[in-house]
Formats: sequence, C-alpha cells, structure tokens
Amino acid sequence: MSEHFALMAPGAKAEGEPLTVNAPFDNQAIATVERGGRQAVEQAMATAYALYRNRDGWLSPARRIEILKKTADLLYRQREFLATESAREGGKPLPDSLVEIDRAVDSFRSCVDHLRVQAGNCIPMDITPSSANRLAFTIHEPIGVVLAFSAFNHPLNLIAHQIGPAIAAGCPVIVKPAEATPLSCMRIVAIVREAGLPEDWCQALVTTGRDVSMAMATDPRVAFFSFIGSSKVGWMLRSKLAPGTRCALEHGGAAPAIVMADADLEQVV
Repeated sequence: MSEHFALMAPGAKAEGEPLTVNAPFDNQAIATVERGGRQAVEQAMATAYALYRNRDGWLSPARRIEILKKTADLLYRQREFLATESAREGGKPLPDSLVEIDRAVDSFRSCVDHLRVQAGNCIPMDITPSSANRLAFTIHEPIGVVLAFSAFNHPLNLIAHQIGPAIAAGCPVIVKPAEATPLSCMRIVAIVREAGLPEDWCQALVTTGRDVSMAMATDPRVAFFSFIGSSKVGWMLRSKLAPGTRCALEHGGAAPAIVMADADLEQVV
C-alpha cells in the first residue's frame, strides 16, 4: 500500500503534483510526497528565522541533550523498520542499511558528547596596560538558520549528520531531501519531533523545481548551508550564496557496481 507524506513545514501549503517514490527493485510506487513551491519555502524560512531572532525562545543545552539522546534511542528501537524501509526506498542491500542506521544513532549520540564538553575561552587581557584589570571571554551561540540539501545514497546517515549538529548548536534547520529517497528523511524528522523537538525547529520539504531550490539556497536568512551531492552543483550553489552565509560541502562520486553475466548471484546478493 502506498503511503502519503505531507509537507513537514507548519503553515505551508503543497503545490503541484506530489512526488511519486518508486522502489528500484520492481519500480512499484511505495509513497507520494507533497511538494512545496515558493510560498511554502517562504513560510518555512520565515518560521525558522523568527525562531532564531527570538533569543528568549532558544533551546537550552540541557533540553537539546535530552532531545538528541531520545532521538538516538528511538532510532535504535526502530532500527529494523527504518533500515528495511530505507532499503526498499533506495535499493541498497539490507545489511548496508542496518550499518547506516547504526551510524545515524551514533551520530546523534556524538552530538550529545560534544555538547557536554563544548565551552568558550578566556582571553588574557592583562598583557598590555590598557587592558589591565579586565576580563574577556567567548561563548558559543547559534549561528542562525541552517539549510540542508541532502543526498540519496545514504538517506538515513547523511540526514542525521546534518540535523544532529544543527540541533546540538541550537539552530532551526530546514531540510530538502533527495527526490530519490525522501522518505527516510521524513521519518527521521518525525522521530526528532517525537523526541521532543518542537516541529518548527526542524522542517522538511521537497520543492516543486530547481528554481525554488535555488531560492532556498540563496535566501539571505540562511546562516549556514549544508550540501551533500555532486561537486558541480555544490560549487555552483556556493558561488550564489548570500554574503555572510557559511557553508559545508560534501562531494561524492558515482561508483557503479557491474555484475557480470557469469557471476554467482547468490554470493553477490
């Protein structure tokens, strides 16, 4: 039975025809996903930016730790289901998907570990007469809205590597999953919310086209852009980011596996 996934952006309305996700094994439709146009992107961006601007509403480190820990626990409890559905969606062997979900769990736990030791620095001020009897120090604050474009090849683990650090840093995050494998992303976002993260703090949507995705990436309200995908697209998007937007690009490559006609298929699988 085909599932239906709505936009995960509170207040946003779907536009156009939903995305149909087909299983690579038999090309059967397994789900439909609503798409968001410019109005949906604006709604998501406005929501995230308003959260960042409201300092009184920032999530405390203690609450972030609680959310991240519970997320890891929930992911582990649903390990078999998430891995099976990811394999069905993306066509990977199930053992690979099980390894991937274990890495995703570890990613959220690593974010907790980092939060426990994160600290600012004291800056010596008595090294010149003009700064004698003064104290200076640094503290960590959220950078702002995080926008994450994710990839298809590791849909569980990659999205965990993008969402987890954003939550740990106290940043609102908007995710655009790969159209080939959006379901794993949607499920992880749902789990993060189940773990206690207010839904406005983590939004996800598939866009209606490249022009809408470009508008997302170049929006000046984006403080940090995380991209996983081809180097050609990644560097192009980086060149068009708004002034001051920081970014992290993770570029991979196509690595096809060729099965010869005389191969032992039982051993291959």
